[in-house]
Amino acid sequence: MIERLEAQMRAMQMLTKAQEVTADNLANINTPGFKGSKLFFHEFKQQVDGKEVSKTVPMQQIDLKQGMLEPTGNTFDLGIDGEGFFKVEEGGQQLLTRDGRFHVNSDGYLVNNQGARVMGTEGPVYIPEFLKASGESSPVKLEVAKDGTIRINGQVNDRLGIVKIDDPANLERRGNSYFAATSPGHLVGQDAGSVMQGYYEKGNVEPLQEMVGMMRNMQMFESQQRAMRSTDEMLSQVSSRLGRF
Repeated sequence: MIERLEAQMRAMQMLTKAQEVTADNLANINTPGFKGSKLFFHEFKQQVDGKEVSKTVPMQQIDLKQGMLEPTGNTFDLGIDGEGFFKVEEGGQQLLTRDGRFHVNSDGYLVNNQGARVMGTEGPVYIPEFLKASGESSPVKLEVAKDGTIRINGQVNDRLGIVKIDDPANLERRGNSYFAATSPGHLVGQDAGSVMQGYYEKGNVEPLQEMVGMMRNMQMFESQQRAMRSTDEMLSQVSSRLGRF
């Protein structure tokens, strides 16, 4: 009877965790470049007091499915079609992101909306020529090729450092739009996706699917609550009857 209560309690804990993940996914539907989380359960066995006991542990993984590329026509909006991440530097830390809404700051660096510098193959992307040219009467033309090469009026300036992760399990979330690899060795630069200028990537969360999952979790949680109450009542009856002897 006690084992049944323990199993029901573990089931409710796992459903609570699943609901937390679903709620976080839904809260970030409109976050550009957001990657939702998937929850799965890993069962393992261990020896407890000489008995083999099975335990189930919830494990969370980032869903790297492609989000929709939204056209904006903005020169500095960049999206990645396929695998890969932009590298940015913030607070001395190199992070990964799929949010490619960039602009040039007053120092001439390409940055994101948080002020983090976008990294190229040789370091932060520095394009002061664009600022100088934009102050003149002649227009400046900035082009970003699909391989990430940046050209200003036809002249090569730099190339974006697009990298991808070898295994999603080696990716850690750092806020809603940043990620980091558990080790630099998990990052590879070959066969990354294509850069699309004038686009940004929307979050990859599917609202309908998440809402269905949330309702299913609530129903299963309520079912476990009812089962736990029934088990508790049965235990109370057994205890009261034993007390008569």
